[in-house]
Amino acid sequence: MDNIAGTKSGLSWAVQISTILLVLLWLFPTVGLLVSSFRTADQISATGWWKALFPTEQVVQYRTDDPDDARVADGSGFVVSGNLFGEEGGSVKAFGVTSRDVGAFGPGDTADMGEGESMTVEEDGSYTWRGNDDQISGRGQRVFVTTTTPPEFTTANYERVLFSGDRTDSMAKAFFNTLTVTIPATIIPILIAAFAAYALAWMDFPGRALLIAAIVALLVVPLQLALIPLLKLHNEVGIGKGYLGVWLAHTGFGLPLAIYLLRNYMVGLPRDIIENAKVDGATDFQIFTKIVLPLSFPALASFAIFQFLWTWNDLLVALVFLIDSSGDTTVMTRQIVELLGTRGGNWEILATAAFVSIAVPLCVFFAMQRFLVRGLLAGSVK
Repeated sequence: MDNIAGTKSGLSWAVQISTILLVLLWLFPTVGLLVSSFRTADQISATGWWKALFPTEQVVQYRTDDPDDARVADGSGFVVSGNLFGEEGGSVKAFGVTSRDVGAFGPGDTADMGEGESMTVEEDGSYTWRGNDDQISGRGQRVFVTTTTPPEFTTANYERVLFSGDRTDSMAKAFFNTLTVTIPATIIPILIAAFAAYALAWMDFPGRALLIAAIVALLVVPLQLALIPLLKLHNEVGIGKGYLGVWLAHTGFGLPLAIYLLRNYMVGLPRDIIENAKVDGATDFQIFTKIVLPLSFPALASFAIFQFLWTWNDLLVALVFLIDSSGDTTVMTRQIVELLGTRGGNWEILATAAFVSIAVPLCVFFAMQRFLVRGLLAGSVK
């Protein structure tokens, strides 16, 4: 009975669980990147993104007021008093006067610093520092405070990444450079592949089978194999180190998949429609533009998604064909690599730059994902 058509498989629950797990594995890092892009550096270093909505406990180093200006005589010694938090306010859970034991004392306790010197810190951050003339001088005393800070979100990371005048930080120029590379590198192969796919699907000419076999063979050729010869050819022709060279490179590397995908879809179109159009006197160009292209939109959209995502996230081809020391043609993937080198400790900047980089591909995917399955299954069922 399990094999009867229309019955539900007993393993359907396993498929559903696997799908949910895959979605969660993809969703968690993306949400984490988004949340981290709105957090400060201290919060990122203190807690994970999943605790962003809750108060965080962290150790912060403060200094008392300058004793030469704030000390007040008190009997045989001096006293410096004030508030560690200033006008910001806060709550002290523990404090210490050395980095070796940052939580040695609780609020209201008096830390004995030796030779009659002491430090008292209250829960609200107010402190009293006592000592003699030699001790209460120079810079303010370091105090390590364990405090609870409320959740804080900021758009300063995006302002710094998108609008900073510093080329090592700004992603705005790299964002438009990436669009300049990606949009033509997506449209050009679609235009060429659509004509080629129609010819291979509905036009009879010598060597058609060999061309189809060659296209299938090119699907498994790694692009790294062609980078050096293609770069040498571009340099000899005079189109290297520029946008035209990278457009043609992406076009060449994307054409085999595009032609294969579109040809499989066009072959599955009803033959009667094509033959009736020819009987009515329509030319191949008219059939292609008025009948085949509108019917092939799911396959075109499917390839456009793949080509756009691959081109947008590409680093290797951009490094080879966009060689520019001035940074005028730097794309986002290369800009993030530079940020890793110059801003390796600024996780808030890296998280923001990474999310800016994936925002556009996410929008493109969700806007066109309904065509993805239809295009991928093209020609698989007759």
